[in-house]
Amino acid sequence: MCTDTRRFGLWPSALVLIGALGSSGALQAAPEIQTWQTASGARVLFVASPELPMVDVNLVFDAGSARDGERSGLASMTAGMLTQGAGDWDADAIAARIEDVGAKLGASADRDKTSVSLRTLTRQPAMDTAVETLATLVSAPTFADADLERERRNRLIALRQDEESPRTVGQKALYRKIFGNHPYAADPSGSAETVTSITRDDLVDFHRRHYTAANAVVAIVGALDRAQAEALADRITAGLPKGERLAPLPGVAGLDAAVTEQITFPSSQTTVVAGQPGMRRGDPDYFTLYVGNHILGGSGLVSLLMEEIREKRGLSYSTYSYFLPLAQPGPFLMGLQTKNDQADQAREVMLDTLRRFIASGPSEAELTAAKKNITGGFPLRIASNSDIVGYLAVIGFYNLPLDYLDRFTDRIEAVTAEQIKDAFSRRLDPDRLAIVVVGGGSEQTARAGGED
Repeated sequence: MCTDTRRFGLWPSALVLIGALGSSGALQAAPEIQTWQTASGARVLFVASPELPMVDVNLVFDAGSARDGERSGLASMTAGMLTQGAGDWDADAIAARIEDVGAKLGASADRDKTSVSLRTLTRQPAMDTAVETLATLVSAPTFADADLERERRNRLIALRQDEESPRTVGQKALYRKIFGNHPYAADPSGSAETVTSITRDDLVDFHRRHYTAANAVVAIVGALDRAQAEALADRITAGLPKGERLAPLPGVAGLDAAVTEQITFPSSQTTVVAGQPGMRRGDPDYFTLYVGNHILGGSGLVSLLMEEIREKRGLSYSTYSYFLPLAQPGPFLMGLQTKNDQADQAREVMLDTLRRFIASGPSEAELTAAKKNITGGFPLRIASNSDIVGYLAVIGFYNLPLDYLDRFTDRIEAVTAEQIKDAFSRRLDPDRLAIVVVGGGSEQTARAGGED
């Protein structure tokens, strides 16, 4: 769950999925990435961008929901509490400091990491105020009891709203089916039970163990030179304990057999989601699987899934597939929504399309079109400093090579149809998918049930 920071005029940092780096391609002249470590041990990645008098910072910690333990939602609530009070400031004071200098600040957590983002002008005193605020938020949050109770109420409301969305219900159930006892199975938002049980001591302890310099990556893009960027990184991380890098997350086991869950939901539409463990960041099959999935279900209206399910049969308005690579293999996911009486047919068409693609791979025409679409879309993917800083954070956090963007186009162009067929046949098994179906109850049934 991303922190809702709209009342502060702040922003939640973007969750970067496979499409973020994957669809970016390479710049005609890719940004020069400089890297070093602060004295306290934080890794820094920096791109100078003197065109605008601004700087973007993304401070990333190995503090995602996979580190929650038995307190599901702990990482997300810790991130959410950062803007509620730090140092001598309460939430209103933090909001005023940021708004008065025209900056933007926010925090969010996903399964792997917590990200704290800042955008500010480089002129003074605006930059000093914004950077001081960021540094204090990550090093000295107060986690006041009253703020915790307000955050808890907001989270419980959001969780109840999640229960009204069949797609969200299905996605949460699917993760549990795919990952079983692995930490990735739990939703980053937590559950009503765990959110209710989280205490201030839990937040303090999580922050102490995870918000350390050795556990951090600092991405900086803006109108600074190297010396100024070094000083900025040192200032941001100065209040953090040095700490130690956390041990890697446990590996993800594949599914031994197909598993299916039917969830009755009061709606005239049925949501079908399916998946299994896919790939990790830096996976040797990354580019091959990315290009293949672009053809299968990642390219919108021109994908094979769209052609078979929407265009030929009119079974669903939209359908999709994608890989979500994480530190350990994240999921491969497929999904659609259709009328209740078409759910079985739509599901079979979706799975049959996957089977055919694995068996036959793409045509040369499909492959050529996919490559042109992926590489041609790069300028829009890296059109702003905020885009670039997000890519830097991913490169740094997942220890991807610094020439990742430089070599992206060549790697996409090198993918062959035979490689796609081989990689999909090795990595995906249609007979061992987890499938969750949410629906089967009509809207009339729902209204009747509410009247009893």
